Amino acid sequence: MKKYLIIGSGFSGAVIAEKLSKNPENKITIIEERDHIGGNCYTERDSETNVMIHKYGPHIFNTDNKEVWDYIQQFCEMIPFINRVKTIYKGKVYSLPINLHTINQFFDKSFNPEEAKEFINSISDKTIDEPKNFEEQAMKFIGKDLYKAFFYGYTKKQWGCEPTELPATILKRLPVRFNYDDNYYVNPYQGIPKNGYTEIFENMLSASNIEVKLNTKFDSSWDLSEYEHTFYTGPIDSFFDFKYGRLSYRTVYFEKYVSDGDYQGNPVINYADPEISYTRVHEHKHFTPWESHDKTVYFKEYSKETLETDVPYYPKRLKSDMDIYEKYQNDVNNLNNITFLGRLATYRYMDMHHVIGEALDLIDKNY
Repeated sequence: MKKYLIIGSGFSGAVIAEKLSKNPENKITIIEERDHIGGNCYTERDSETNVMIHKYGPHIFNTDNKEVWDYIQQFCEMIPFINRVKTIYKGKVYSLPINLHTINQFFDKSFNPEEAKEFINSISDKTIDEPKNFEEQAMKFIGKDLYKAFFYGYTKKQWGCEPTELPATILKRLPVRFNYDDNYYVNPYQGIPKNGYTEIFENMLSASNIEVKLNTKFDSSWDLSEYEHTFYTGPIDSFFDFKYGRLSYRTVYFEKYVSDGDYQGNPVINYADPEISYTRVHEHKHFTPWESHDKTVYFKEYSKETLETDVPYYPKRLKSDMDIYEKYQNDVNNLNNITFLGRLATYRYMDMHHVIGEALDLIDKNY
């Protein structure tokens, strides 16, 4: 029998465990420092409203990878779901990502697609050749007015710094459309699991040769020699006891509210004004439109720097961070029989489908 240790029960760890469990001669142990499986994708029923809650913020599954899409549907019934995000700026509601309706509404125009393209081109900053930061990328892309309205305040709240301090690559994930398509994502496969994400993890980890130990935190004192291989999905700096310093993350926290009926009529509404302290409000009954609930639960979401007791969400990846990360990665390269994978262990921004795809590729190539 080969023994494997997996540290963390999010999608990275769960995929590795599920795949390894196909061989009955493998014995897989998962340790999880929280009191539940599923990482930040954990969902549960709200005790007061019975609404399915995404405990660590909204997760809409979307991918262009059919292998990932087919794989995840082995463990749940995925219901098609289109995320249509709205944003409020100076008391008016606009649709995101920026599309033809957003442009026409904001500038009080009635452009057709070609006219809108020409207009945006005319207001974009032509003096910027190679954008050096987030702000320059936005100014080159959409001009000052749209940037100030929809990106400046929200970004400053989200990242806790001026957009000029952030890399230009962050904005390249945000499309501008010259039609009326307000689907937040561009990937062809989009959905939400009918019974929540936790069911997925329960099904993935149900094999008899998988043992899950909750409320169990890994530290450097553990003896890993008894395992054929260890898969680590926690923060890379924590694994090395922060010997080169802590990597910086943004984290989020939520204020919960319960009321009757429908609070905002949409799953997610962003708040772009910098003087409003929260970044967005999500109302979770709208993530399951196939269900009916008399009461509703919604959350105001705030962003802040990650402290020692916080759950890390978004790697900041500033230059100082990347210098520290390189030192940790050099140490990783000198280790044997251990693989670092996932968002925290590789200090990258990764969506769910990226995490799953990475784990599937790792197993297919090595096991």
